[in-house]
Amino acid sequence: MAKRLMMGNEAIGEGAIQAGCRFYAGYPITPQNELTAYMAKRMPEVNGVFIQSESELAAISMLYGASLVGARTMTSSSSPGISLMQEGISYMAGAELPCVIANIQRGGPGLGNISGAQGDYFQATRGGGHGDYRTLVLAPHSVQEMFHLTREAFDLADRYRSPVIILGDGVLGQMMEPMEIQPPKASLAKGGDPESRIQDPAKKDWILDGCQGREPRSIKSLILGENSLEKHNERLAEKYKEMEKEIRYEAVEIEDAQAILVAFGTSARICKEAMHRARKEGLKVGLIRPITLFPFPKEIILENAPRIKGYLTVEMNLGQMVEDVRLAVSGRCPVHFYGRPAGGFPEVEIIIEKIKEILG
Repeated sequence: MAKRLMMGNEAIGEGAIQAGCRFYAGYPITPQNELTAYMAKRMPEVNGVFIQSESELAAISMLYGASLVGARTMTSSSSPGISLMQEGISYMAGAELPCVIANIQRGGPGLGNISGAQGDYFQATRGGGHGDYRTLVLAPHSVQEMFHLTREAFDLADRYRSPVIILGDGVLGQMMEPMEIQPPKASLAKGGDPESRIQDPAKKDWILDGCQGREPRSIKSLILGENSLEKHNERLAEKYKEMEKEIRYEAVEIEDAQAILVAFGTSARICKEAMHRARKEGLKVGLIRPITLFPFPKEIILENAPRIKGYLTVEMNLGQMVEDVRLAVSGRCPVHFYGRPAGGFPEVEIIIEKIKEILG
């Protein structure tokens, strides 16, 4: 199969098109503008709808309406823009409306800067908005995965009637790599339930398509009445528990490892280089790369904890995923952290130094 040289932001757009996305609304912000531009070009070519909204709040609200009538919908932004969407994402989670949201993270807090960062992990994996809800979160680490995981995100969104977040960063969005437009059944991930990878959209018997021949139907996130919202939230919690079967991760050289790195996205690329260099020095180091950040691959982390000298979590922030690693380990081995916030990049040499400290 021939390869194409594509930018990460463009690969997300093409993945969405291949998945059947026919409604995109978004507002420009660096470093994801190439994605908005790509969708502006491609959507008319596939008889889809592209809207440059007046704001991020408007974009997520437009997705709410388009999803109500059954369209596969998508928006994208970067950190502060995603913050503005949180109310709408909470509404869509409450109303059980599927959509895909791409966050090409930049440095924060506030307007911060336009360098790639990973400071939005808490926001993405803890729901981000108000109320008791979660969203599936997929974390690509290559242009190929930007394409593949975006296409898969639409299937997951429909399967669970839930928003799905693609958590990238400015480095992945701007970089260019050769990639293949793969057949729909291709998978790059370990873990997960193969039967859950639905490629043909299931019949959406819940959408608002008129009530001729059937009883009227409503979809909303406002749920009044005694205990009604509590029962709704409990049912949502059961759905989030069901999402656990969608866990995906990549494990590299962990069989004989005495220390294991844990990283996602761009940080994982840096950790792979550090791991290879450390191995050349005779250090037994492995890597676990979470591909789903929610649900988090805690079992593989817990499984290896009793036999190793420690985990080193590496992130482009001040320490966020490390909390999930510590929860997974449950005190069975030390968990160390190395991070660079606000657009800083972890350094291979420092990672190797910290590995040596763990190994004694």
